[in-house]
Amino acid sequence: MASEEGLKRCSRCKESRPRAAFAGNKAARDGLQAYCRECWAQYHQTRQLAKGKNVRPRVETPVGHKFCRSCGEVKPHSEWHRNATASDGLSTSCRACRANKGRAGHLKRHYGMTVAEHDEMVASQMGLCVICLKAPAIHVDHCHETGRVRGVLCFNCNSAIGKLGDDPDAVRRAAAYLEGSPWKPTLVAPGVYRLPS
Repeated sequence: MASEEGLKRCSRCKESRPRAAFAGNKAARDGLQAYCRECWAQYHQTRQLAKGKNVRPRVETPVGHKFCRSCGEVKPHSEWHRNATASDGLSTSCRACRANKGRAGHLKRHYGMTVAEHDEMVASQMGLCVICLKAPAIHVDHCHETGRVRGVLCFNCNSAIGKLGDDPDAVRRAAAYLEGSPWKPTLVAPGVYRLPS
């Protein structure tokens, strides 16, 4: 029951609170829960514990901050993505945890490998691209026909072999060209060339 205009009395803690402190309930006469949000959370948590369910502890956070259940840290709202459908307008995980989950999902979906397998492959390459041996290994290279992962390359080397069509002969001709060897093919038939030996 409302004791003053815009306030409602919680049936559990007996305090008069603003209507915004109560969750909606279409079945109730005034359209709001009988318990305030805080009391309802405590009541719900107690019931879940009584049923033997695993309940995450509530973490007190300062204003403008939110607790990330993935990393277990309290972070400011600036470190969260927006989510219009959430009650607080923020994502369920912080930006860093979402990025880690996204990376893990990408590696699994596209290459069938875990983050640990990826990191082990990069470590076996001493962190460097296996083609240029200069830049850091960042991009997973795989065969587009079989899907087999070949290694982890830098952006330039990965895009270069992709633009050469993953064709070893084209790569050999490119190497010969860079080394100054003239490429003078002999026309054997229309559209068919033979390379000099």
